[in-house]
Amino acid sequence: MRVLIVKVSSLGDIIHTLPAVTDACRAHRDLEFDWVVEENFVEVPSWHPAVNRVIPVAIRRWRRNLMRTYMKSEVKAFKQELQKVHYDLVIDAQGLIKSGIISRLSKGLTIGLSNHTIREPMATLFYNKMYSVPWSEHAVDRVRQLFSRALKYNYDKHSIDYGLDLNRIDPEANSDDARRVMFLHGTTWTTKHWPEHYWRHLAHIATEDGYEILLPWGDEQEKRRAEFIAADIASARVLDKLDLTGLARQINSCRGVVAVDTGLGHLAAALNKPTVSLYGPTDPGLSGTCGERQLHLNSNLNCAPCVKKVCGYSGPGVTDEFGDQAFAVIPPCFSSHKPEQVWTRFSELLQG
Repeated sequence: MRVLIVKVSSLGDIIHTLPAVTDACRAHRDLEFDWVVEENFVEVPSWHPAVNRVIPVAIRRWRRNLMRTYMKSEVKAFKQELQKVHYDLVIDAQGLIKSGIISRLSKGLTIGLSNHTIREPMATLFYNKMYSVPWSEHAVDRVRQLFSRALKYNYDKHSIDYGLDLNRIDPEANSDDARRVMFLHGTTWTTKHWPEHYWRHLAHIATEDGYEILLPWGDEQEKRRAEFIAADIASARVLDKLDLTGLARQINSCRGVVAVDTGLGHLAAALNKPTVSLYGPTDPGLSGTCGERQLHLNSNLNCAPCVKKVCGYSGPGVTDEFGDQAFAVIPPCFSSHKPEQVWTRFSELLQG
């Protein structure tokens, strides 16, 4: 049976879909998946052994220059690639208008969530069949339910397996058991950033505890933050710019991870790495890291979680200090997460 998955972005959402693929393959041994995904994330579906063909799409890039896209016939080439196979099922696991259009362009019976349980209800215009899954469920389980109902099987909700083939990610991995931790300090929303002075304080604590610290980055702003965190700390290493496979290898080499609310935190969870995730304006209950040895630290500020990209806090300013330097805690909801407490919880997590 041939199934097309349409889940184009973002990194966390793509990783959320992997357990459903594992569930489906355990229930039906004859299943074979193809997957449409944004070109920046093509590596991720290929890590799952059940995914046969990954079809890249470039909606984000196309939007920036529609005329150039049209002249280069990229959309036409994508459509031809998409329609090479007639699928038994096409599952839109994204629930957006753009993913609905892609589903309809493909050849096969289109499946998606109902208009009352979907992010963009107009996407249902492109489906042949719909299923309702409550909004109150975690994003991972919403996708698992959609797949199980579309493909008619049951799954164990209390266990989760992302199904990643580590040999595809890091064929030369070894078990050196190094005292190494990764700080995932980069994220999209300004309000989801833990203060960089807190990161630097945490780096000092980790160093005193005998850990090497790995600091990845994706753009120049993140690189500057990584360099600030690592400044004058011999055991803190700013990594070279890496693709997703390279980042996965580095995460896999660590004992654990400290992260903000970021897609790479979900990658750490998929790799079964103990991860402490710091949440301020967002709620991990519906989309936090999911799996074994995942610890979510939530803010206790009254206005959190506000789920806003721009902080609307109007109370008195919150300050803290590191060494002899005072600084404002922005956003204030992260004042709940002191570096000493974060490291204590991280150490406890590693000890099981």
